[in-house]
Amino acid sequence: MKRNRIMFAGTKSGTGKTTLTCGILKCLKDRGMVISSFKCGPDYIDPMFHRKVIGTDSYNLDIFLSGENAVKEVFLEGSKESDISVMEGVMGYYDGIGFTERSSSYEVASLTDTPVILIIEAKGMGNSLGALLQGFLHYKKDSKIAGVIFNRLSPVLYEAAKNKCEELGTKCFGYVPELKDIVIESRHLGLLMAEEIKNLEDILSQLSKELEKTVDIEGLLKIAAEAPSVEYSTYLERNENNDTIKPIKTNTESDLSDHSKENSPLYRNIYQIPVARPVRIGVAMDEAFTFYYRENLRLLESFGGEIIPFSPLKDNRLPKDLAGLYLGGGYPELHAERLSENKSIREEIRECINEGIPAIAECGGFLYLQQELEDKEGRIHKMVGALSGKAFPTGRLRRFGYVELKAEKDSLLAEQGDSLKAHEFHYWDSNIIGDDFLVTKASNGQEWREVIATDRMYAGFPHLYFPGNEKAAWRFLKKAEDYGR
Repeated sequence: MKRNRIMFAGTKSGTGKTTLTCGILKCLKDRGMVISSFKCGPDYIDPMFHRKVIGTDSYNLDIFLSGENAVKEVFLEGSKESDISVMEGVMGYYDGIGFTERSSSYEVASLTDTPVILIIEAKGMGNSLGALLQGFLHYKKDSKIAGVIFNRLSPVLYEAAKNKCEELGTKCFGYVPELKDIVIESRHLGLLMAEEIKNLEDILSQLSKELEKTVDIEGLLKIAAEAPSVEYSTYLERNENNDTIKPIKTNTESDLSDHSKENSPLYRNIYQIPVARPVRIGVAMDEAFTFYYRENLRLLESFGGEIIPFSPLKDNRLPKDLAGLYLGGGYPELHAERLSENKSIREEIRECINEGIPAIAECGGFLYLQQELEDKEGRIHKMVGALSGKAFPTGRLRRFGYVELKAEKDSLLAEQGDSLKAHEFHYWDSNIIGDDFLVTKASNGQEWREVIATDRMYAGFPHLYFPGNEKAAWRFLKKAEDYGR
């Protein structure tokens, strides 16, 4: 399936991938192009910036969380109306699980056969840029690297840097000088939210103007147009356990435009048992709860869910006739006082959970369900109280990385023995983290028990990606359907 596409990857974290990607997205948008954007890895914040620039959804491409076939499904479905698709890498280009390239940007580029532009942080370097570039070009036989952009490079050094690229047999697509007035700030879980930066549009407009001066945008478009077709198995044969056996039909050039929503890859329900009527799922969405994969919400909708947003910060009551609750991640610790002051919705959420409404509470949502939440200044705030614990800051990342959860018993999202792929990324912890799943860290095999799981609840720090855990999403919707009758 033909898709014009390109990936921007870095040599390490902090090379300016997100800033440059957003600037280039703005350049393309100003040309009147229809763009789709994607982020490699388990990232909520960077896609928010992509969405802010292009005005449409941005998607995650994560091989560990979803598997290779689902990555292609998400990419092909998300890019089918686009003139060009732009992918942003994660961490360093070859950085995957542990000291491997598993689930790295390189692996995504290889899987989707996407040309890569390597962003090199050049400040403080001279001829060593050549050694760095040579290593990245030849670390893998087929690196997919089609060229380079130098970031924070002095204009007087550009010609020498460009010549070095030519010596090494790759193309230089320009450079970006140090732009001290164009800065996107960060905090403990990454960049500030796009909505928090009041002058973001002005910043991106300034950035795109600078990139037009020093980056070969037309050359990038040419590279994207030369990307080969993506081979994809449209239909898969499955056994009674829903294990993929072999592809039945393979398309290489056909389009997905003739697929209905129900039959297109992103929405295909392997269970073929959608709920009988729309099931209203209340989803916490405001400044405190922002970490949701768009693919999660769209998959719930494809199974028959109706997403009903509400704000634990601003709303006094829950929406009417909810059959389920989804409390995602975010920054409740930064809004703890306001969350605590909104006593009426806290009490209503607690009552609903006590009455058995099916509920998913991930990370920030898990903190919100505790009895108390301590903020970074040490102040204690009352939370929902559906769980008996206290959440507190630790000052460092806790249980960070990809994990696999194995169910110790039947519960809302899983049957005993089922495995769920997930990831953790949090600086706050709790004195009750649960023990209903055996957790295995993907990078080193370390094991522990975590998550509070009952017939009506999944509450814990691990974040789930539903395209890789379709059965869990389906079980949640079916339980919500039963509750709403």
